[in-house]
Amino acid sequence: MKPYTDKYQLTPEQSLFLAKKKWDANVYCGMKMENRAVTFPQTQTILNGVNVPNVQLDDIQAILNMRDAWKYLMGTVNEPVTLEYMCKLNEYIARNEALEWGKLRTGMVGISGTDYEPPIPEQEQTKKELDQILNADTTATEKALNAFAWGARGQFFWDGNKRTSLTLANKILLEAGAGILTITDKHMEQFNVLLLDYYNTGEKERLKAFLYENAIQGIAI
Repeated sequence: MKPYTDKYQLTPEQSLFLAKKKWDANVYCGMKMENRAVTFPQTQTILNGVNVPNVQLDDIQAILNMRDAWKYLMGTVNEPVTLEYMCKLNEYIARNEALEWGKLRTGMVGISGTDYEPPIPEQEQTKKELDQILNADTTATEKALNAFAWGARGQFFWDGNKRTSLTLANKILLEAGAGILTITDKHMEQFNVLLLDYYNTGEKERLKAFLYENAIQGIAI
């Protein structure tokens, strides 16, 4: 099994600088994860508060939702990660997109492209699983990769699971000064292939290795 050492050792100031520098790319990454028809320049323009013709209203809502989640993250980067914190991220990300947001789902959901059906989450078990990831004797990078994979396959919320998991992983990385997790356009197709395989098999190592090699970014000091 691959050792996921931290690629970066940033100070809190450097980490916050990185978050501010890359948050628009991360919002765009979240949109592409959902296969939304927006470009990076359109995403940047919307984040700058400028109206963009020919972009669907629900795509604009999704971009602004993820913007608000990132603002929350950057304001709470030193707060402990808990199930309540993860729910708060989803509350921002899935606002007006889902049956409920910021609460664990209470019914079954399907995932496009796979027959895998994630079980209905139970609060105490979900909290226990998250605590196990956070308290494991591993690097911050591996905790972040495990948290992303766990949240994406667990589908703990009605909507916004990949975006919530991405933002949660970045909270773990930024707090530790270990960089930021962002999947660029050129890696998105391969990411989707590996994510689908992970949904089907439950084996996450290939996905983690791919993200480690291609999606952890930082500042060269």
